[in-house]
Amino acid sequence: MKNPPSRCKAIGHRKSGLLLYAFAYLAFLYVPVLVLPVFSFNNSEFIAFPLSGFTTRWYAGLASDSAMQHALGNSLKVGLATALLSTLLGLTAAKAVTRYRLRGAGVALGFISLPLFIPDIVLGISLLLLLGAAKLPLSLAAVVLGHLLVCVPFALTVLIARLEGFDANLEEASADLGEDGWMTFWRVTFPLMLPGITASLLLTFITSFDEFLVAYFLSGTEATLPIYIWGQLRFPERLPIVLALGAVILTASVGLVVLAEYVRNLGMKKPMVGA
Repeated sequence: MKNPPSRCKAIGHRKSGLLLYAFAYLAFLYVPVLVLPVFSFNNSEFIAFPLSGFTTRWYAGLASDSAMQHALGNSLKVGLATALLSTLLGLTAAKAVTRYRLRGAGVALGFISLPLFIPDIVLGISLLLLLGAAKLPLSLAAVVLGHLLVCVPFALTVLIARLEGFDANLEEASADLGEDGWMTFWRVTFPLMLPGITASLLLTFITSFDEFLVAYFLSGTEATLPIYIWGQLRFPERLPIVLALGAVILTASVGLVVLAEYVRNLGMKKPMVGA
């Protein structure tokens, strides 16, 4: 029985309302962010419409800012170390959870994911007190340890999804042909996991690179880039350069996220047409 015209009209209004809500929600999220690159080309130190003119001198100023470059180097070091360690820990944990029946695995995954639900300021203060009690110095290494708590759950989520996305019988076939567990991992599991590993590296690097509060409490005298940006906001004349830096970071972050999602989906099973 066909739907009556009144019902079809109600469904159409409902779909239109949902579509309008989706566009409004996306505009609320991203329009303020898109304003950032617009003002980074404004030929004025003041943030106001209409724009005073077009200029790229704020971007040129980034090249001569040695303090910013030092902070950028610190963030790159912390991000790379965090990404490598998070992905390594996430890979071993994901393989254990998906390939073996471990008692209490669900509880362990819950504890690993717990830092995602703890406010960053609480996590930062707790780690600061812990380092003080252990008489460990504040440094970039301490920031890496703090970022591991935040990044390992992201790595674990990506890698578990990837491990569950390919046929485990391939590993069993390798074992049946005489390969030990280590060679099976390198010849079968690792190549199949490579897109997920790459996606995990990219996502954890972005998360660590952008993180502020934990780094603020644990970095000591070595500022990362978010801490440097926070410090520059005290000086109104530095705001345009901060906007230019923010526009560069925004573009790079979006590119890395898109690349990570693309790489994560490589080799995933696609539905058969007509199946």
